[in-house]
Parts: sequence; C-alpha cells; structure tokens
Amino acid sequence: MSLEYPQLMPREKLLKFGVEALSDAELLALFLRTGTRNLPVLELSQSLLNDFGSLYNLINASHEDFCQNHGLGTAKYTQLKAVVELSSRYLKVKMTHENSLSSPSVTHHYLASRLANKDREIFMVIFLDNQHHVISSEEMFVGTYNCVEVHPREVARRALQHNAAALILAHNHPSGMAEPSQADRHLTQKIEEVCELVDIRVIDHIVIGKGEYVSFAERGWIL
Repeated sequence: MSLEYPQLMPREKLLKFGVEALSDAELLALFLRTGTRNLPVLELSQSLLNDFGSLYNLINASHEDFCQNHGLGTAKYTQLKAVVELSSRYLKVKMTHENSLSSPSVTHHYLASRLANKDREIFMVIFLDNQHHVISSEEMFVGTYNCVEVHPREVARRALQHNAAALILAHNHPSGMAEPSQADRHLTQKIEEVCELVDIRVIDHIVIGKGEYVSFAERGWIL
C-alpha cells in the first residue's frame, strides 16, 4: 500500500482521493476483492504484479498462464477480460462525445485499448465530421506481425461513404516499439495526397506500441 496514505484501504482511498490515487497493486486488490488463506489481498496483488512483471503483462496473459497463479482462475480471468473490454467501450463512447483535437488523450487511450495487445498489425481509421467529432472508427486492414497492406484510395472511398471531413489514422507495432518507419511516413503522405483530392484532411497518424505511442501531429509531420 502506498506510504502516502498508509491508513487507508484501497476502497476508502479511492472514495477520498479519486481512482487516480491508487497504485497498480491497489487497483488489482479492488478487482480481486479477497486474498488467499496465507496472503491478504494487497500482498497477493503485489505478488502477482511481481510475478507477471507489470499490470500490462497480467492483463494480457494467456488463460493458461493466468490460472497457474494461486488465487486466480477462470472466473477471475473472464472478469478481467470483461473489465478491459468495458473500459475500451467506455473510451469509445466518450470519444464520440468530445472533440478529438481538444481531448487527444481520450483518443490515444482508446486506440491503445484497441490495438496495443494485438499480435498482428492492424490499420484503423477514425472518421470525423467538420467539428472533429467522431462519426465512426473502423479496423480497415489487418496484416502480419510486422506489416500491413493499406490502400489509400480505399481509405478515401470509405471516408466519402461516411461523409467525413477529417481522419485520424492509427496502427500498431506488435513488437512494442512505437517509432514509425519510413514506410509509415510514406504511407501517411500517400493517404494525405489522395484525401486532399476529395477535400478530406488527415489530422494525425498515431502509432501504438506497448505502453507508448507516437503521434505524427505532435512530431510536426502533419500540419
């Protein structure tokens, strides 16, 4: 438990200071609810994080690896997967109600929830109206571990079908490193050129790694 609030258990700490004040172990303890005969729930949570290396690794563990740990089982595994999906759907709904440019962190978190744990490259497009509110988000192309074939004209055609005014492009790097390749930059330029012909603006291309992302707009590569 955090030394900052040693007298508070996770539930009370959350109610007093907000969920952001909780450590990974405290969040996990709230999810697990109970410990084992020999370990209180907070100690069990920290032990699991130590065993898996991080909360990210725990969440993305296979069913078999997850259930090998004492205190975990199929019920907890399915509950955890449901919580992750619930979070992704919440972020999607929140993103549709906010301007994507004024709330970029929501967009980044949503994309990470959708793409960070995929074992193949997936190219997504978020279609925006002229106020930069989300019309739709779609996984348009699926590739292999280290590449995905993207057709710029198909992106533009789909944007016209949605009557979109702007796009946010996104794809993942299953290797975990978010740094864009020259091929990523060349593809982005091609999509920009095709979309410009039909008066549709590409406002960002976000590359998702494991625990990191790179935004072309933040790098100054898209103006």
